[in-house]
Amino acid sequence: MIDSTWISFRDLPPSSGGFSKLYVDYISDFARVQHYFETDFHSMPGIPKQIEQLRSHDQHRTRLVEVLREQNERYGVRSKTMEHIEQLAETNAFAVVTGQQVGILGGPMYTIYKTLTAVKLAERLREAFPDYKFVPVFWLEGEDHDFEEVNKVVLLNQENIPTKIEYLINGKPLEKNLGAVGEIQFDGYLQAFFEEIRKCLPNSEFKSGLLELFERFYTTGATFGTSFARFLSTIFEDEGLVFISPNDRRLKQLLSPIFQKEVQEYPRVSQLIIQRSAELEERYHAQIKTKALNLFMFHKGGRYFIEPREHDFSLKGTRHFLTKEELLGIAVETPELLSPNVALRPICQDALLPTVAYVAGPSEIAYFAQLKPVYQYFNLRMPVIYPRASVTLHEGRSQKVLEKFEVDVSEIFAHQDRIRRKVVEMVSEVKIDEMFADASKRTSELLNEMKFGLNYIDPTLLGPLESAREKFETQLTILKEKVQQAQERKHETALRQLNKATNNLMPNGNFQERELNVAHFLNKHGMGFIQRLKDQVRIDEFKHQILHI
Repeated sequence: MIDSTWISFRDLPPSSGGFSKLYVDYISDFARVQHYFETDFHSMPGIPKQIEQLRSHDQHRTRLVEVLREQNERYGVRSKTMEHIEQLAETNAFAVVTGQQVGILGGPMYTIYKTLTAVKLAERLREAFPDYKFVPVFWLEGEDHDFEEVNKVVLLNQENIPTKIEYLINGKPLEKNLGAVGEIQFDGYLQAFFEEIRKCLPNSEFKSGLLELFERFYTTGATFGTSFARFLSTIFEDEGLVFISPNDRRLKQLLSPIFQKEVQEYPRVSQLIIQRSAELEERYHAQIKTKALNLFMFHKGGRYFIEPREHDFSLKGTRHFLTKEELLGIAVETPELLSPNVALRPICQDALLPTVAYVAGPSEIAYFAQLKPVYQYFNLRMPVIYPRASVTLHEGRSQKVLEKFEVDVSEIFAHQDRIRRKVVEMVSEVKIDEMFADASKRTSELLNEMKFGLNYIDPTLLGPLESAREKFETQLTILKEKVQQAQERKHETALRQLNKATNNLMPNGNFQERELNVAHFLNKHGMGFIQRLKDQVRIDEFKHQILHI
């Protein structure tokens, strides 16, 4: 890897699917948003206060370590991970947490960047505070029931076109709620998924080994959650990354008091979020659209939102009803049947783990801004919310194309139509913009000269003259568009090269980190690519990093 270009988040326009005003202020003007958060992530001196607050709470360490040990053995982790788990039994050990849905093959690249950020932040904290131990932990968000969030990858095919490849249960689109996606088992149609991967990936020296790696962890009968953890553990094999799956009966028993409080005192949590949202929306936006009760329930294989009614509760989309007493009984006796929504998930996470910092993406940071009163309500302290690294990988072939056409990489995020015109004109002998600008100017000058004569003959003719001017300009614009289209057809080769570069940097018009799967890069650069990323991705610049590779 060579070097990086840095772009302020303020300079990434909303038209590129960019970053919210709240996120931009969080990164670059924290004083404007500090009311909504507990600690400024820029400030290392704030960490000891966070640690002292954590030490004053019982974090269920013995039970937690017991569950983590068992889960991670099942994921086939390395010895360093097991060492980190044992450290968490000690009162001077704390977790640097990140998490994500258990997308097939790891999901989009931002999963990799979140993990790298957590690993590197834990290392920095160990260096800064040698009296304490800091362990990177990955929260496997496998309880969600949105299958379409985890069943696909996007790769660039051999023509460099973004290609979506889906795994479909029984080879068919999903027709029902299948419950926690992390527990869904792969069936024989997994082979069809991998065959599409095989066809899509360009041939390389690493392709065969990469496919063998995928097929080792993603097998018929394995679950989304277990396969995800095994895969991520392998590509981060030397980092001691600890995985936690909250969909575990023993962990849910530890969360039972939170579930009971939510049921007994609803809609208090929602009221707190609504109050905070009203403040936020005076300047920003509210990410969470809260519900009266922030719990789901597993029932007959599905995961259903618990919807309060006048005298009882219903599972949305079913004919199943519960009294408040029955729901409280479930929270006490079988809490494994309950599952938190987005508002309660961080609370559950930080009730289980001694979380000193959570590595979050832009949307997560926005919803944490709504949750400080909820943390206080549950007598917890919000961890340091640390922004994940944001990266676009700029590969050599794309660099050469942009250099050839004198396009700056930053232009790709905002002005793709303008860049197309620029490239077409560069390779064309006819400068369309200049030609039509000159025609418009000369025509305008001629019509202005006519005004004097027409005004002398009959002033009422000036109106028709202006109408003629407007009609001419309109027709000239229409003609210009047709000429540009004809010129683009004439210069398809140059545009194909540009499109390939654009597809690398902004596939499907979206940020690369939100679209492409890591398989695209592992296929080109091999498994050592992850270590190279770790060496080059910066977690302390707090800008969008264009990493030249």
